[in-house]
Amino acid sequence: MNVQTTSVVDQAERSSIESPEALVAGMAREGRAAQRVLARLSDDQKAEALRAAAQALRDAQPAILEANARDVAAGEEKGLTGAMLDRLRLDPARLAGIADAVEQVAALPDPVGEVIDASERPNGLKLSRVRIPIGLIGIIYESRPNVTADAAALCLRSGNAVLLRGGSEALHSNRAIQAAFASGLESVGIPAAAIQLVPTQDRAVVGAMLTAAGLIDMIVPRGGKSLVARVQADARVPVLAHLDGICHTYIHSAADPEMARQVALNAKMRRTGICGAMETLLLDTQFPASRAVVTALLEAGCELRGDARARALDTRILPASDEDWDTEYLDAVLSVAVVDGLDAALDHIAAHSSHHTDAIVTGDDAAAARFLNEVDSAIVMVNASSQFADGGEFGLGAEIGIATGRLHARGPVALEGLTTYKWQVRGSGQTRP
Repeated sequence: MNVQTTSVVDQAERSSIESPEALVAGMAREGRAAQRVLARLSDDQKAEALRAAAQALRDAQPAILEANARDVAAGEEKGLTGAMLDRLRLDPARLAGIADAVEQVAALPDPVGEVIDASERPNGLKLSRVRIPIGLIGIIYESRPNVTADAAALCLRSGNAVLLRGGSEALHSNRAIQAAFASGLESVGIPAAAIQLVPTQDRAVVGAMLTAAGLIDMIVPRGGKSLVARVQADARVPVLAHLDGICHTYIHSAADPEMARQVALNAKMRRTGICGAMETLLLDTQFPASRAVVTALLEAGCELRGDARARALDTRILPASDEDWDTEYLDAVLSVAVVDGLDAALDHIAAHSSHHTDAIVTGDDAAAARFLNEVDSAIVMVNASSQFADGGEFGLGAEIGIATGRLHARGPVALEGLTTYKWQVRGSGQTRP
C-alpha cells in the first residue's frame, strides 16, 4: 500500500528551487498516485484511517495550539478584524470539535460504489451508474485552519486525494494540522501524499493550481470574494464554489414576534463571520413587532443600516447606501429594509441575493410555500436561522463548502458532492447491428 512520497521538509526545499508550475505538477503527480491507492480501500479501511487521523489531531493538541497562537499574534499585529481573528483562532474546545468532525465523517456511509440506478435494455445489456471518486481535488482557502482537517477528511472518505493551499494568516496552524493528520494516515499504512499542503505562500502557486488541467480534477475555493472571483475567472479546472453569502431573512406579517426576534438575533449575531450569517433583514410593513426586533439587534451590538422606513423604527439606525444591499459584511453590521408584503420581499431577494441561503419567518403556510418555491437559492428556509446553512447541521458531516451554482452539486457539499459516476455495462456477447 505504500506510495513514494516527499516529506514536508523536502517539499519546502523543492518550493525554493522549482517554479510554481513544476512544484504543483510534482505534488499533483504524487497525489494522483496516492489516489489510486485510496480508490482500492474498503469502507472499513477509510474509516479506520480517519479515526487514526482524529486521534493524531488530539495527540498533537499542544503543537497545534502553539502554532495557532503564533498565527493569531501575527494576525493581531497585522490588524485583522475581530471576525477574521475569530475564524482563525483555535482553543482546546475548537480543536476537539475539529477532531470530532473527522470521526463523524468516518462514521458516515461511504458513497463510493453506490449504485445510483440500474436498468436492463431489451437486448439484455445490464446498465448501472456507480459513484466513484473525482480524483485529485485542489482546495484554496483563507483564514480557517479547520478547513485543513475538514477537507482532508471529506476527500479521503470519498476516495479523493487533496492538494491544500491555505492562506498566510493560518500558515503555522495549517502546517501543524496537516502534519498531524498525515501522521495518523501513515500509522495505518495510508500514503501521506493523499493529503498534501502546498509548502509555500507564493501567490503564483495559486495560478499554477488553477491551470493544472489534467493533473487537478476540481478546484474548491473557500475564502473572501476576491479569492473566489479570481479562481472563477482564471481557472482552467472545474470549480465548485460560491462567491458571496448575502443571506436574507424576511419577517412576514404572520410571523410570531418572539420567534422572529430570536431567529433574527441568531441569524446575525451567533457568528457574524460565517457565510450563512444574515446580511439583510426584510421587515414586512404589516409585521407588528419590527421595532422590538431591531432594538434587540442594536442592543446585541449590531450596527444597522436601513432604508427610510427602517430608520423610522429607531434613530440609531444609520442610512443604507445602494452598495449595502449587495454587501457581505461578515461582521456585526446588517442592512434592514421594510417591504410591502411577500411579493416585494421576493423582488428584493431576487435583485440582491447571492443565491446562498434565504429564509422566511411566518405562520402562514401559503406564504412559506411560495417562498420555498420561488426563491432561487441553494438553501431556502422557513422559520429557522440561516446559520444552519452548514453540512454538519444538515447531517452531512463536515462540509467542503457551499455551492451556489446549478451544475454537479448545490448547497452544502459533502461526500456525495465529491463523487462523480461512471456507467457499468454488463453483456453476454451482444453486438450492435
